[in-house]
Amino acid sequence: MPRPPRALGSLGSPGTRRVVSAVLAVTATAVFLVTVPLHRHWFDVAVYHGAVNSWVHDGGALYAYLRPGTVYGFTYPPFAALCMLPMAWVDWPTTVVLAATLNIVAGLLVLQWTAGPLIRRQGWPYWYAMVLAGCLLSLLEPVRDTFTFGQVNLALLALVLLDAELLRRGSRWAGYTTGLAAAVKLTPALFIGWLLLAGHRRAGLTAAVTASAATLFAALTAPGASRTFWTRALWDTDRVGSLSYAGNQSLRGTLARLDAPEWVWAVAVVAVLAVWAYKVRRADVTHGVALTGVAACLVSPVTWVHHLVWMIPALAVLAGEALRVRTRARVAVAAGAYVILCSSIVWLWLDDPGRGGVGSLVGGSAYVWIAMGLLLAPRHGWRSRARTGPILADRVGERAG
Repeated sequence: MPRPPRALGSLGSPGTRRVVSAVLAVTATAVFLVTVPLHRHWFDVAVYHGAVNSWVHDGGALYAYLRPGTVYGFTYPPFAALCMLPMAWVDWPTTVVLAATLNIVAGLLVLQWTAGPLIRRQGWPYWYAMVLAGCLLSLLEPVRDTFTFGQVNLALLALVLLDAELLRRGSRWAGYTTGLAAAVKLTPALFIGWLLLAGHRRAGLTAAVTASAATLFAALTAPGASRTFWTRALWDTDRVGSLSYAGNQSLRGTLARLDAPEWVWAVAVVAVLAVWAYKVRRADVTHGVALTGVAACLVSPVTWVHHLVWMIPALAVLAGEALRVRTRARVAVAAGAYVILCSSIVWLWLDDPGRGGVGSLVGGSAYVWIAMGLLLAPRHGWRSRARTGPILADRVGERAG
């Protein structure tokens, strides 16, 4: 008599079931990414491509370029433009492929340095858990937007995490890639402050010197563009869009949506930086990176949703603490934060965020409140700044000593 077909849950060996479930997870994620979220149509990389081409081939000023039909132009320091010069000699399809490839590689590195240690600590099958973690990472709205905008923040995060990994290993090369990241974009500069405050002075000074040297190189190579950026473009927030736009998930964006005076924002920034400085002085490398990424998102005048990839290390810490403690409250908080960051909920208040009552204030700045929670939440396992803890490989949540 022929044997009845097995249910999916009883298919073959555990290895076979893992392969089947991994394929299903990847397929479901791919279907979601293709059909559900808004694709950003490579908007930002089109700005990079157009600005660099205009600068190199047409003799245009780097910061005078605007993408046709928009008011958006190049907003990064001149060193970033120098790094993007290869775009001036490749066509548009090649540029898109290069941007997508860069973000895929950066995403894999970020996954390796955040989810990888958690997976090993739990004793899960590595390849299988990494596939599932990759699917979860891909569903985060900041990651989706980074990829479809063609943005650079995921690559810069990978550079900072590489430096933290080198710091963990006691390498004398620690600091260089953070410095390069800070020369490309100002947000990672806060990580130099973390290195210095936490007692990693050699790495901090290396990062500061590297960022300064790269900026000086850009000034010598492109003096006109450097003068324009540091004296005018940097301070012109209108170049990046309205501060009150729903996509600006910084403290400045929330307060702008409330029509609060600028001094309120200044006070809020000082308060956030004070909390951050107090915590990172006592934090190990894991928590130092996590706290700094969150603080950078909060204090920046403009933190578009795709900039929130800087919160990924903090989300990894949150997940690690939930896995360690395994209480319903911790698991619910971690799962809730993740789901909200996948939900695109802030766009429900696109036309009137923050002005329509408590509901719109909470929902229209939902990602800001998650960042505040990650910054203010009590952290266990902090170590003396004299000890160098491994980045996301140290025992998240364990008490030192």
